[in-house]
Amino acid sequence: MTARIARRSFLERSAGLGAGALLAPGLLRPAGIAGKVPILVSSHANRTGEAAVRAGWEVLSAGGRALDAIEKAANLIEDDPEDMSVGYGGAPNQEGVVQLDASIMDGRTFNAGAVAGIEDIRHPCSVARVVMEQTDHVLLAGQGARDFALAWGFPREDLLTTKARQAWLRWRIGLSERDAWGPPEHLRGLESPGAYFQSEYPEEYHHGTTNVLAVDAAGDVAGITTTSGMAWKIPGRIGDSPIIGAGLYVDNEAGAAGAVGRGEEVIKSCASYYIVLRMSQGRTPQQACLDALEMLVRKYRNVNPAYRPGEHFVALGRDGSVGCAAMTGGARMSVIDADGYRVVEGPKYPG
Repeated sequence: MTARIARRSFLERSAGLGAGALLAPGLLRPAGIAGKVPILVSSHANRTGEAAVRAGWEVLSAGGRALDAIEKAANLIEDDPEDMSVGYGGAPNQEGVVQLDASIMDGRTFNAGAVAGIEDIRHPCSVARVVMEQTDHVLLAGQGARDFALAWGFPREDLLTTKARQAWLRWRIGLSERDAWGPPEHLRGLESPGAYFQSEYPEEYHHGTTNVLAVDAAGDVAGITTTSGMAWKIPGRIGDSPIIGAGLYVDNEAGAAGAVGRGEEVIKSCASYYIVLRMSQGRTPQQACLDALEMLVRKYRNVNPAYRPGEHFVALGRDGSVGCAAMTGGARMSVIDADGYRVVEGPKYPG
């Protein structure tokens, strides 16, 4: 696979989706409604997200385990070279190096695994699963995580695509007028003398993540969160995604939750754990996501009343109920169950 793979051809090869699979207006539904079990959801509500949940549904609909379904779905998103928020083609750090984070949790066994700052490995969520199932540890980081992955047979790959590299170089050149990056001094402010950055791609993606959550026919709940983290981050920066309780939490007795956004706020609030805790207290997934946003606003009320961290939460109840919410709007999630595929839309924080 190369950086020049077109988005349409990638999706068609990955999940057999053609032009007829584009999102129809009737597929958009409000959040907060009950679903069915088995069920699988993803915070990715684009065409890649649809392809991913359809791939995971092949496992669930055949009676397979939630763990296998979410891994298959998350791997497909990690493979997408056009998605700069996860896996292959993910946004690099400030040195131009792609460092990935991921976690996985099994609600049946209360077991979890994660990797942080792993380089050269396309599927960090699969490495996290090996950590969970083959060690008594939860989190491996950096060089140790990469060595562990290589020892288990994961191939070493260059994850920096042409698209991501050009975005990083544009950022680096624009970072400061006082360093040596950019055109010669006598040409600055004039039309660019070169065409290297005349890219077809939109402005670079700054941060993003994907969550994949599922309940299987046996009633077991599982979840994955995987990301390339914040674009242009300080090397070694770890966000919320590999932190159990922050970017992901799963409990068979209540359900699962995951977070998308600036991970620092999620780490400090243990937001995914809080959402699942609220569900265990009787709140619906939709209500629990809004509760988490309110909790964040409350924490900063006495420090900076106007501050609104850009978080986006998704949640799945053990009964198949779903919910999502965002601080500033645009909360959407892909959902698939026996009724088929749909996109669920959630509210923004009302305050």
